[in-house]
Amino acid sequence: MAAPFKPSNGPNTKGHSRGPIKKEPEHKINERIQEPMVRVVGEGMEPVIMNTRDAIKLAYDQGLDLVMISPTATPPVCKIIEYQKYLYELKKKEKERKANSSKIVIKEIRLSPQTDEHDFDFKLKHAIRFLQDGNKVKVDVFFRGRAIVYKEQGETQLLRFAEALMEYGKPESMPKLEGKRMLMIIAPKK
Repeated sequence: MAAPFKPSNGPNTKGHSRGPIKKEPEHKINERIQEPMVRVVGEGMEPVIMNTRDAIKLAYDQGLDLVMISPTATPPVCKIIEYQKYLYELKKKEKERKANSSKIVIKEIRLSPQTDEHDFDFKLKHAIRFLQDGNKVKVDVFFRGRAIVYKEQGETQLLRFAEALMEYGKPESMPKLEGKRMLMIIAPKK
């Protein structure tokens, strides 16, 4: 027999109200700093080791916050700054770092074991342009049906392709067979 129905207080069965969840600050600030002694740094002051209570009082007198920036140091390093401004600068630096980091793009070029000379040159020009733009090029030879018996031709095509691109890039690995495809990645020269 099934258990009798018991109404609940919404989605939270413990009876707690669902209010906004406050996020803990990522740094210890002011009264949250538990260490007895800290190294205090700030603008226009020499680094000094002092009692945490005195450091908090010094920060309050300046109208700023005491923020622990290096909890692993001995004693922990705290900085007298405006906390919201500090968070803003951290986000700004992170965003700048992401913008400056280049995303590696891999362009793919497909050949066949019997690729014609003109098609080979055409695809070679594309690969040169990709490498000049700073992208990696993944060259693969696709074997259709029984063409897999011509593995040597496919490897020859890839090695010829890599040799023609030596001026613009260098192969990261030798041609390797994966299923019905033989592939090789060529990275641009820096």
